[in-house]
Amino acid sequence: MFDHIRKRLTMGYVGILAFILLVFGVVVVLSFYLRASEQQDDLLLQKAEDKANNVLSGKDKYGVVEATTRYDVAVIVLLPDGSTYGDLDEVSFSLGLPYANAARRAAQSRQTVSETVQGPGGPVRVMTIPIKKHGEFGSVVAIAQAAQSCQAVSDTVERLVFVLVLTGLGALVLAAAGGLFMSRRAMRPVAEAFGRQRTFIADASHELKTPLTLIRADAEVLSRGLGNPANAQDNRELVEDLLGETDRMNAVLSDLLLLARLDAEKVAVSCEPFDLALVLAETSERFAARAVAEGKNLEVEHSGKLPARGDAERTGQILAALLDNALRLTPPEGTITVEGHIADKRIETTVTDTGPGISPESLDRIFERFYRADIHSAARTRGPSGGGTGLGLAIARDLARAQGGELIAENAQKGGARFTLILPLGP
Repeated sequence: MFDHIRKRLTMGYVGILAFILLVFGVVVVLSFYLRASEQQDDLLLQKAEDKANNVLSGKDKYGVVEATTRYDVAVIVLLPDGSTYGDLDEVSFSLGLPYANAARRAAQSRQTVSETVQGPGGPVRVMTIPIKKHGEFGSVVAIAQAAQSCQAVSDTVERLVFVLVLTGLGALVLAAAGGLFMSRRAMRPVAEAFGRQRTFIADASHELKTPLTLIRADAEVLSRGLGNPANAQDNRELVEDLLGETDRMNAVLSDLLLLARLDAEKVAVSCEPFDLALVLAETSERFAARAVAEGKNLEVEHSGKLPARGDAERTGQILAALLDNALRLTPPEGTITVEGHIADKRIETTVTDTGPGISPESLDRIFERFYRADIHSAARTRGPSGGGTGLGLAIARDLARAQGGELIAENAQKGGARFTLILPLGP
């Protein structure tokens, strides 16, 4: 699939480049053609004026003047009525000289006449100028007529077109090769994201399939014992298992929905000043009873008011995920410490536990969705304090970043794990 996309991207890139080159080539060729035509007119005018000056000075009255190009420029002298002086040479005849009508028009209008006419061998550019005796207002004594085949300009333009076509084809070949290379690099993050999405879907399916399987098994056992009063206690336990697995599946679905909304940037996250100390106190109080029931110590330390900027409710959700994770991994008699302080124009909140810590190979992946490190064996258990879905830390970090902050995981110096929530400093 990605190879097909790369080819389409490359073809689109090459097509756009070809269109640009085509437009550029047309503009260049047209400009060059107009400029070459102007230069041809300048050459013919110069040759005709030189001939006229020679006639006025008595040096020459007829003949052919050859240009330095391989296309001959024929220059002849005519009488005002269009008749010629002397005999014409082969070049003049090949260009169709003389053009009597043009000579008569130039004599009558006393102005230079330039035109393109059809000669014996194709189009010919003709420049006809009146030769005036005694200056600008003197009488017209003769006509100088210079001519050159238009093929001179056409051949020059054709050579330019040939060079441009070769250059363009070379550019398109290089563009295709470069496009394939760049599209491969551009598609690499897409392929990786697609791979992560497939892994995410597989993990999500697994997480949903497990409780569904347990629910079905418990329901089948329950259905077989509904009519037997002796199984009332067992049935009650099965119903509790059903409810527990239903709650677990509902939690997975809620987390998946929240992640999808975070990816789509559709989660409402406010950016308002709030006191982080109050959020710390309220969130810790929610987990105090659980800590006591599990025989663990929960300590909260902060330096008074902590003015932060962000979303108080989402921050409480982040802290709840961190405390839940810490309580699950901290052994009995262990301690969970929640601290808050101001540092470098930002607010930092740390949740430190005395659990097994995070293995080095898991530290870089701790925030991946559905990832649960092997060392956190408690995270794989089921039960009242068993493992979560593997989505809590991923959601917590995304919520922190949505507020312009960050969530960092590391190992504490005295053992255990430490999670640091960084938020912008409020007013």
